[in-house]
Amino acid sequence: MQTKSLLFISLFSTTLLSANINLSELSGSWHMRVLDGMEVRKARAILDFDAKKMRVDGFDSCNRISGILKQNPQTKQLSTQLHTTRMACRGNIQKWVSKRLHETMREGFTIKEEKKYGVEGITLKSSGHELFFKKMER
Repeated sequence: MQTKSLLFISLFSTTLLSANINLSELSGSWHMRVLDGMEVRKARAILDFDAKKMRVDGFDSCNRISGILKQNPQTKQLSTQLHTTRMACRGNIQKWVSKRLHETMREGFTIKEEKKYGVEGITLKSSGHELFFKKMER
């Protein structure tokens, strides 16, 4: 029974977002560059995706974050309830980025690989927000 469950999880994870992005390319650290059309690199929001474990960790520009990614079978959107530390934000831009990042993760989002603003990256799109990230070099 456990082997069947692991096989199902493996198949589920492999097909996740296959129309939009190859999962092996998603794993890694991503730096938010643009949020809802506004350049936000200085806020330093970073997401670390682990596609095999269906996890996301990182920094929302104010606090460390982590969560388990879940996929809605009907919409194919991902979502997660982020767990976070509770430190004060340094400024208004950090508060703005943090709030919208959490809203996007909670609402559900798709991920699409694309080139925007002259940069190769990924776009997380929810009903309310569009976040563009560039992969960080190792």
